[in-house]
Formats: sequence, structure tokens, C-alpha cells
Amino acid sequence: MLKEAIYHRPKNNFAYAYDKNTLHIVLQTKKDDVESVSLIFGDPYDWENEKWQTQTIEMTLSGSTALHDYWFISVKPEFRRMRYAFQCSDKVETIFYTEGGIFPTKPSEISNYFCFPYLNSADVFMVPSWVKDTVWYQIFPERFANGDSNLDPDGTLEWGSTDPSPTNFFGGDFQGVIDHLDHLVELGIGGIYFTPIFKAYSNHKYDTIDYMEIDPQFGDKETFRSLVQECHKRGIRVMLDAVFNHSGYYFPPFQDVLKNGEESIYKDWFHIWDYPVITEPRPNFDTFAFVGSMPKLNTENPEVKEYLLNVARYWIEEFDIDGWRLDVANEVDHAFWREFRHVVKTAKKDAYILGEIWHDSMPWLQGDQFDAVMNYPFTNGAIEYFAKDNLSAESFASSITNVLHMYPKHVNEVAFNLLDSHDTPRILTLANGNKDRVKLLYLFQLSFIGSPCIYYGDEIGMAGGQDPGCRACMEWDEKNQDRELFTFVKTLIDLRKTEPIFGNHADFRLIEANHEQNYIIYEKYNSERKLIFLLNNSTNSVQVDLSNSSSKPFVEWKLEEKEIRKKSVDLLTTVHVGPLSFRIFESSEML
Repeated sequence: MLKEAIYHRPKNNFAYAYDKNTLHIVLQTKKDDVESVSLIFGDPYDWENEKWQTQTIEMTLSGSTALHDYWFISVKPEFRRMRYAFQCSDKVETIFYTEGGIFPTKPSEISNYFCFPYLNSADVFMVPSWVKDTVWYQIFPERFANGDSNLDPDGTLEWGSTDPSPTNFFGGDFQGVIDHLDHLVELGIGGIYFTPIFKAYSNHKYDTIDYMEIDPQFGDKETFRSLVQECHKRGIRVMLDAVFNHSGYYFPPFQDVLKNGEESIYKDWFHIWDYPVITEPRPNFDTFAFVGSMPKLNTENPEVKEYLLNVARYWIEEFDIDGWRLDVANEVDHAFWREFRHVVKTAKKDAYILGEIWHDSMPWLQGDQFDAVMNYPFTNGAIEYFAKDNLSAESFASSITNVLHMYPKHVNEVAFNLLDSHDTPRILTLANGNKDRVKLLYLFQLSFIGSPCIYYGDEIGMAGGQDPGCRACMEWDEKNQDRELFTFVKTLIDLRKTEPIFGNHADFRLIEANHEQNYIIYEKYNSERKLIFLLNNSTNSVQVDLSNSSSKPFVEWKLEEKEIRKKSVDLLTTVHVGPLSFRIFESSEML
């Protein structure tokens, strides 16, 4: 047994309160090194005849990556506190892994054991429950629909008349969104994520001029209020983009700094290195990347903090928005985000706080800052495997297992699982135009744990390369839409909403990742039912052995046009799966 590979930390994603009575405990070991793990635990004050009273329960192998195995257990300590250790066994030996070290026999000294001092209700990370059942739709407002041509900026082009560029405008606005809400209702969407809507210079609006005003090309505040109300009538939540890391070049405080230099009353709103302030060729102040038109805000400055927190509060209290997506969230100080969370949750207890972070985000996901982050580790794995065919089945399985063990379960349940966005090429382009690969992507995304998001137009087969190619005008002529793909996505979303075991109310388990034939098998399951998914990522047909999957008869789920047809089948051994295709089976076997 490779003892130095055994790892546990009594915090974060390895030991946490799932609810006010339940603790989740995780242990990491070297892959294929340990045969069984049990949790030894007890209340630290429970002693009889000078002997500490403990229980021992076997843990479950919850997943494996290329390097590690993960062992999981859910426990309900009677008095909401416990000390614990791990009993690890292989074919040769049994050892006891504790905070005090590794022992050949169960240690008698209780101070050696890991400690969860007390499960305080106030420390339970409460995420908005509605997000678990939400399928998001990302809208880039300038390119979704032009509903009021009177608002068009100077030089606005005819809708879809040319390719998108970093500087051209097509007149997308709020009225256009209102006019097409029925499209989202038909698809089954439960939430809209809008990229920035506040007054700005560019077509993307990430260079804010005024955080308290709607950009005039989109409409006014009353139109926005109507938009939110019309969404809510249809059961659709609204999340706005908060660009608090940096402002735009024409943000009045920054203009004052450019004009007055060291004499500006706003000089401490930014990170100015020296004077005079210059923006080209390299700015002499902190910016987003090296973009001189996007000066970084000093969120440690009390005036900046007050201004931005008022923004966060205002759009919730005045317009009833349901969440904030936080741009470049990892470059803003943690202290600011803690105050931000307090302000937002005070204004609306179940508002969703989503950070844009592309890497391991555990420091932001401890209950005091964000509810979730944009799940790019999920995105990257899914795209590389299904769309680009650049990963082996084992490597993809490893990446997804890592995603599932990166954060606590309740964080995973509201993770923002996107496949593409305004920052990436579209999935049809990433899949080199292969719609079957796109279907596999959607099936995996919409049957996975978390809160999935669809980028506008992907559902009807829009393509597009890296920004600005991915920001083309939405195609509204049904003759130019892929309605078969739309129906497929709609069916999956409907399944997610009507079948809890397909959606976000069941556990996920990878069963097999076959390198030679390039397919994966995974399960969604609860105590009474399970679904078995066979996804063939190969351009060849494959034969899959299911003889060990169940001892009960199966029902196959056939995705017919606009509905699911369930057909009983006899006990299966070998199953045929066509090229770049899938099959789904249900078993009523009690687990």
C-alpha cells in the first residue's frame, strides 16, 4: 500500500455538511492500490468504562481518475459532532489513517483522530434550490433579436447581413427578447443569462460606462422591467452579468483620472502606477489583461465598494432579477465577494451567485462567497472527448471523475455546466460540423449533475468560430434552422424536467470507459430506479456487454420525435450501439 498517497483534509470537498444533519466524508488513495476503506467514527464525548465508543462503516468507491481512487460515505452523527479515522486494507495489510499519522492498529488516543467539531446549521452551505431544476439559455443581447429599430445605434447593419466583427452592430434589444420568449418556453428553458446590459461603448458591453443605466440600444428601464416580468410569468429566471473587476474607458471616474491625473478625486478608484496616465501601447495601470480601455477597479477602496454593492442591491430590489454572474471573478479580492454575498442574499435570499472562474475554485465555494462557478473543467472534458475526439474514453472518465470530486455535492448540483459561450467557438464548429457529436454532447450535458446552459442558437444548429465568429445574429427563419436538432434538445430538456432520475435528482456513476472501442457507460440512480447510458463516441458500431449491469428486465428509452417511447426488453447481455450514437436503458432493480 502506498501510504504517502492517502489523503484527507477535514474541510472543503473532503469533509463538509451536506445539510443540517448530514456529513459527507471523502478519502483519496492511489488508483487500484487499496481494496477497501471503512470509516471509524464516534462522538468525542461518548465514553463507557473509560473506552471511547465508535462505529465502523464501509465506504463506497465513488470514482477513479488516472491517478487516484475516491472513497465516499454519508453519515448522520447523532449529536452532530464526531472524531473519525479511516481503516484501509489491501491484500497485504490493514492500516489506520488518522490526523495523527498512520498506525498498524486502531489508535486508542482520541486526539489522533480527525475532528468535525460541530455541525452548526449556520455553517451549512445553502444554495438556491431552484437552480437544480433550471436549464439556462445564454443571450448576447446585441445579437439575439432586433425588436425596436428606433433604438438602433448609428451604422446599424441589416440583421444577419454580414459576419459579426468586434465593432459592428445589428440592433439586438430587449423588445427582441420579449418577442421571442415563446421560443424559449417551447424549448423548456428555465433561466436566461444575459451578458452585460449596462451602458457601454462596445457591442459586447463588458466596458461599462454606467452601471446604473441600461444601454440605450437595448431599451430603457421600463422595457427591462417588462422583460423580467414577462420572463417570470413564464417561469423563467433572469441573471445579469456583473463586470466588477474592471470598468470601461468612458466610465466617468476614469475619465476624471485621465483629465486630472493625481489631482483626481477618483485616482484611488483604480490601480494607477504613475502619472501621467497612458493607455497605449501598454497601460501604466492595472487592467483586464493588457486592455487599456478596461481599467481594473480597486475594490478595496471604500467608495468603489459602496458603489458596486449598491449596484448589486439596486437591480435586485428595483427589477427583481434572480442572480448575478460575476465576470473575471477570480481577480477580485475575497473580502469584497464576502460583502457582496451578504448584500445580495439580504436583498433576495435565493438569488444565484455565479463566478466566472476557469480553474479549481474551492476558495470561492465555501459558503461565504459564490453559490457556484462556470464549470469549465466539465466543459473542457466534454468538448475534447465528444466534439474534437481528442481524449480517450479513460481520460474523459478521469476528467469527469475529477470534476465530481472537486467540490461538495451540493455545489456540484448547481454548477453552471456550459458547452460553449460568447468566449468560445460554438459546439457545432468544435465538432467540425458533425451533428451526431453535438447530440452526444447534449445528451451527456443534460443527463449530468448540475445546472446546464445552452448558448443562444446552438439548439437550431448555428455554427461559429472563436470570438467574434461565435457572436453571430440569431437565425429566426425556420427554413434555415435545424428543427430536428431543436426537437432533440427539447426532448432532453423535457426529460430532465419530468424524470428526476434523468435530471438533477439522482446520483451519477461512471461504469466503464472502453479505450479500444471508445465508448462510455454511466448510470443515474436512486434507491428504486437506475438509468444506464451507453454513449458510443466511435465512428464504428460497438458491441457492449451489459451482463453485469442488472439481474432484472430492462426498459429501453427510445428518443422518438417529440417524445420518449419506453419498450420492455429481456435480460440483456450484448448490446449493439451504432456509430456516434447512444442507447438508454432503465432498470427498476432496488439498489
